[in-house]
Formats: sequence, C-alpha cells, structure tokens
Amino acid sequence: MNSDRISVVLVEPQGPLNIGSVCRAMMNFGFSDLRLVNPVADHLSDDARRMAVKASGILENARIYNDLRSALGDCVLALGTTRRFGKYREDFLHPDDAAKEFAPLTEQGKVAWVFGREDKGLATAELDFCQRFVTIPTEEACPSMNLAQSVSICLYETAKARAVSRGKTADGKKASSVEVLEGMFQHMRGTLTDIGFLDPQNPDHILRSFRRIFGRAGLNDRDVRILRGLWSRLDWLNRQRKDR
Repeated sequence: MNSDRISVVLVEPQGPLNIGSVCRAMMNFGFSDLRLVNPVADHLSDDARRMAVKASGILENARIYNDLRSALGDCVLALGTTRRFGKYREDFLHPDDAAKEFAPLTEQGKVAWVFGREDKGLATAELDFCQRFVTIPTEEACPSMNLAQSVSICLYETAKARAVSRGKTADGKKASSVEVLEGMFQHMRGTLTDIGFLDPQNPDHILRSFRRIFGRAGLNDRDVRILRGLWSRLDWLNRQRKDR
C-alpha cells in the first residue's frame, strides 16, 4: 500500500475542532493528503490549529474544492462513509474489509476516504461519486459517530492493512520468511521429539497445532531467534540428562 496515495476528503465540514482533530489522526497514522469540499468552518482558525497539535502542516497544505467531483478527479477509487441505508445505499463494507480491499489499488492511483457533514453526512448525489460504501458498525441507540472519531477508525484500519501489505507483524517488524520459520519448526520438531514430548511415530500431529499457534502470532526474526534459543537450551539440558 502506498500511503501517499491515500486521501481524506471532508465534505462541508462544519467544526474547526473536528478538522483539526482529523489532521492529528492523519498524522498519527502516517497520512497527509487532506481535501476539503466547501468547508463551512475556517480550517486555519486557532481552534483548528489547537486540535491539530503537531499536524498543523496538514491543515496548511489542505486543498480546497468547490465540489466533490473535483476533489475526486484524480482518484481511482472513492469510499463513501455513511450510516444511512436505503434503495441506493447497498453492499456496505466495514472499515477493515474496505482497507484490505483497496490496498492493492494504491499502486495504480489515489484512493479517497470520503466523509460527510457532521449533521447529515453525505447526500445520495454525493455518494454517486463513490464506488464503494463503508459503514462503521455502531449501536442503534446511538448510531452516528463524531466526524474525527470516524476518520480515526478508518485510518487505523488502513494503517493495519498497510502493515500487512508490507509484510509487517502487529509490532511493526518485518515478518519472518517461510524459510526462517521452517528452520525453526524443524529444530523444534527434533528437540521436542528427543525430550519425549512428541510421538516419534507421528511428531507432526502436535507440531501442526504449534504451527497454527505461531502462525496466528505472526513471528518476526527476533521472535524466531528467541524460540530457537529455547530449543537449544532444551537440547543442552537433554544432553546433560543423558550424560548423567
């Protein structure tokens, strides 16, 4: 995923505090392209700057457009966020699924997250410019979220998808290769068989469970070194036991 090709588009944002908070969220997750369509609030006001904190540069570089069509002119995909459902609002994605789906498209061009007004969201005519609709699964008792909170959730999921697309683990480190992992598993297989934990007639039966456990963990090279250190220590202890 190319982060430089992710845009955040706010349609007629009404609150400078929200605009500033959106900028802070963008900087938190490593995005910088902010586009404002007919902003009602002054995005360069003191309130906006105060909420942006260290992200004032995103505020100052925000591009202003007269209409949504112009704001999306260079985008290959637009994701319209909405909480309203109806005849022309179908086939919704949640933010995590949307981020995974569009990740490959950022290699082809710009992808935009589009957010509507604080009080009434995006109009149906504006959603016509969006190829996919995204909704955040909230409770019916209070379905609408604050604008900045909605942006934060969507950008968080985008950042997670970006990490996966770059072959990163949850802690941001590069995941171990299949070759490195297989070396660890073969070491593990021999060690646990020698100490009697695995059945020598069918050691892979339990080992496959370990493969799934460690697969879910997303091991990086440091994790593998630590585990192989454990197997080596068990090998040494087992040799000591046999010598005695």
